[in-house]
Amino acid sequence: MTIKIVTDSTCDLPPSVVAAYDITVIPVYINIGANSYRENVDISRQTFYENLYTYSTYPTTAAPAVGTFTEVYEQLTREGATEILSIHLAASLSNTYNAARLGAAAANSAPVTIFDTQQITLGSGLQVMLAAQAAAAGQTMAEIVTMLNERVSRIYVFGLIDTLESLRRSGRVNWASFGIGSLLQIKPVMMIHSSDISVVARVRTRKRSQQHMMELVENLGPFTHIGVLHVHAPEAAAELAQIAAPLFPTTEPPLITEVTPAIGTHLGVGAVGFACLTTGDKV
Repeated sequence: MTIKIVTDSTCDLPPSVVAAYDITVIPVYINIGANSYRENVDISRQTFYENLYTYSTYPTTAAPAVGTFTEVYEQLTREGATEILSIHLAASLSNTYNAARLGAAAANSAPVTIFDTQQITLGSGLQVMLAAQAAAAGQTMAEIVTMLNERVSRIYVFGLIDTLESLRRSGRVNWASFGIGSLLQIKPVMMIHSSDISVVARVRTRKRSQQHMMELVENLGPFTHIGVLHVHAPEAAAELAQIAAPLFPTTEPPLITEVTPAIGTHLGVGAVGFACLTTGDKV
């Protein structure tokens, strides 16, 4: 039995983790004007973020083609996969999950199970990592899917948005939920949990917004895994990791990762946050 793990590039797992578990990562697309780029392949995060606010047309994102998934599943089968687990960001937020589903239906391959993480960025990545670890340990597909289903409701992603400009330009925000935030220059804190995105704080300063986010995260603990996220803001992420050090499980080194362009284009440069997997001990 050889279970291969497939995911998309929005999972934000460090390359070292991807390599260690031989995870197949399919890049999503960044569209800039008439040009389309596979993120992290045709365009680097550095180049993208340094030019984000100078593009004449604000970037949009697109799921990989159905045929790309079909080709990947068939290639993995030729290489010896007996089952494939394809794990992707929230189906409610992207067409990637559906493209994977259609790609699997068209593939002449080993059986493919498509899993909706109901999350974004490292909220998905943690599930991919856990699935890869379980597969490496010899667990069956049924056991891995059961494990993932149990953890979905225990994963939270928080993001402190430094500027609303990216949300405004990307069209991915319900302005009614922000009131007159664009005029007040608020620093909202967003939470993603079980496919739902909510604004959990509307604060005028970054310092207060960060304090509020820390309180929310602290109240959720303890954690089995926790990671720090940032959109082209490594210094802010390092500072946040230092502040949050007491929350990190002693058995797991903290993950600090830069959010990939397909997500960062909506959150905006300067955003920071957390991806957390609780122990589930609290009632």
